[in-house]
Amino acid sequence: MQRLTAESVTLGYDQRVITENLSVEIPDNSFTVIVGPNACGKSTLLRALARMLKPSRGQVLLDGQTIHQLPAKKVARTLGLLPQSSIAPDGITVADLVARGRYPHQGLLRQWSPEDERVVDESMESTGVAELADRYVDELSGGQRQRVWIAMALAQQTPLLLLDEPTTYLDIQHQIDVLDLCAELHETQGRTLVAVLHDLNHAARYATHLIAMRDGDIVAEGPPSEVVDAALVERVFGMRCQVIDDPETGTPLVVPAARKARKVAAA
Repeated sequence: MQRLTAESVTLGYDQRVITENLSVEIPDNSFTVIVGPNACGKSTLLRALARMLKPSRGQVLLDGQTIHQLPAKKVARTLGLLPQSSIAPDGITVADLVARGRYPHQGLLRQWSPEDERVVDESMESTGVAELADRYVDELSGGQRQRVWIAMALAQQTPLLLLDEPTTYLDIQHQIDVLDLCAELHETQGRTLVAVLHDLNHAARYATHLIAMRDGDIVAEGPPSEVVDAALVERVFGMRCQVIDDPETGTPLVVPAARKARKVAAA
């Protein structure tokens, strides 16, 4: 069994069901990316995997145990989450916020240590926010704040890291920087990453395992080179396209049909 799985889960909010009887296994040591149109259930699934949303039926398992029956601090030492939107406390500096990622490792017999300080410094350095350490988070730009939250998630040092749209608010250069960092964490540290992304080409380039969703169901999953083709894109996103080899990486590259071609097809 993989470390993180969902078994026949039904997920929703109040009386609104988003996905029903859904099962998924996150491959260990993978960089798994979940894609799909808006409101298809991808962020809802991620929240359930992160213990933020309890299934009304079925269960999410972490290391073979029902995740909602595990102590919160034990889960936090194993699984980190970067949510879609995060609000920092008023008047907190970047260094102090990143340091909160070390909270799961603290206890009555283990307080702040030089190791914690080193991890916080390295997390800020790797995300490019070290020079902002003494700045207040609420005075930063959206892109800077996003990198600070990523640094906090990295400081948690969990073997499993879940990220909900981690490139939100970032320009194209910083999007690539963040995804490169995620790929490096996966490749060099063996971490299992699960990310929700909107950009299908980014997903195809970086993912080792792709999950495509529509209307609360998993339509396809597997290595991007095996599952991403024009038929899948049209089925999931309702968009005509060509899929060619990315000239940089050889991974699938989705080229949407031009406006005139779409008009001809519609006629």
